Amino acid sequence: MTIARTICLGFLAVIVIGTLLLTMPFATSNGEWNDPIVALFTSTSAVCVTGLVVVDTGSYFSFWGQLIIALLIEIGGLGYMTITTFLILLIGRKFDLKQKFAIQESFDRPFLQGSSNLIRSIIATTLLFEITAIFLMLPIFTKDFGLSQGLWFAIFHSISAWNNAGFGLLPDNLIQYASSWTINLVIPGLIIFGGIGYQVIIEMYIWLLNRIQKRKEKFCFSLNFKVVTSTTLILLILGTIGFWLIEFDNQNTLGNLDIQGRFLTAWFQSVTTRTAGFNSIDIGKMTTAGLFLTIGLMFVGASPSGTGGGIKTTTLRILFNCTRSVLEGKDEVILYQREVPYPLILKAVAVVFGSAASIVFITIIISSIDGSIDLIAILFEVVSAFATVGLSTGITASLSKLSQLMLIMTMYAGRVGILLLIAAIIGDPRPTTLNYPEENLLVG
Repeated sequence: MTIARTICLGFLAVIVIGTLLLTMPFATSNGEWNDPIVALFTSTSAVCVTGLVVVDTGSYFSFWGQLIIALLIEIGGLGYMTITTFLILLIGRKFDLKQKFAIQESFDRPFLQGSSNLIRSIIATTLLFEITAIFLMLPIFTKDFGLSQGLWFAIFHSISAWNNAGFGLLPDNLIQYASSWTINLVIPGLIIFGGIGYQVIIEMYIWLLNRIQKRKEKFCFSLNFKVVTSTTLILLILGTIGFWLIEFDNQNTLGNLDIQGRFLTAWFQSVTTRTAGFNSIDIGKMTTAGLFLTIGLMFVGASPSGTGGGIKTTTLRILFNCTRSVLEGKDEVILYQREVPYPLILKAVAVVFGSAASIVFITIIISSIDGSIDLIAILFEVVSAFATVGLSTGITASLSKLSQLMLIMTMYAGRVGILLLIAAIIGDPRPTTLNYPEENLLVG
């Protein structure tokens, strides 16, 4: 059992347990046994914090079914290793070396020191953001649905947004709140902070604490913080401008809204496209250019150690600076006066290539199975599944069972990470002492 296999099998075990629970009669609103494929698809989508659905979550599942989905989202967002580590802390056991390496692999950072404090910080951060959002959204939902149902809606959507899941309990997702300032600030706020990663939040907290306490020593942000925050901000601004310009005259999306509504909706879509999956417009009625912009943003996704998927903002920034270095005739990649290690560049290339190859492969298979469906709709669905976004043009339920199984595999591969999944299959690499001579070849 390698570390990669432990993590992959951990996610798989949670998916199986969730499927069994969602198959039970108490999980459905009609009190009948659930379709196993529907249960499996919903469980996978929840654990992988994707948000793609083949049935309406709010009407198809009972309260207990919705509660199970919310718990699966929380487990999937925090990560299997985080949950198991937290349980170990509760019963007072100490970390062994293998568990420390598993945490390092799960977060993709060298957290071999202070792992217990890290997990406690993650749990505390999650609860703080989710509870705050619940109180902020409670007046909106209680006004429309009453106290008990409004409270549950606030809890469910807070969990779903923080974990970048995109599950909603309303038939139109959040379209009816397209002009609500509260919803358009709270939900995107949860999505952004949940997606930038716990490391960034912790660094931000330490910086604010130093400023409040007026400490004299200068606090230096890590390279990861600088790259994640700057790239996220750039993508949010460009996405908002892009949706505003592309969908401005589309009467089915932004065209029928006032200036404020258009801005809020464009902002909301720019945020939620980055692996969250909520929508305040009908995605199926977007223009082709708008769909391609959404596909590009979904492919990039969130940031490392966050609750979202995609190739990550840091990967995009490394490859962008690689291109810049080539154009400037440089032999090294520089980010904020720091040289990026060569192995990290290779990993970034591998992530993008592996992700793109997987998306193309799955798209070809589903297109062969459901050839009557438009190609861009299938590509949109596959990218949404792989990047654990959850946005859909509305074809998920109409796909064949085999295509839905392919999407299930895609969501799973996207959540655990394509490189981690391959490592789990082939095992740990064997070191070699061989060195080969260099030789040039034509590129580009």
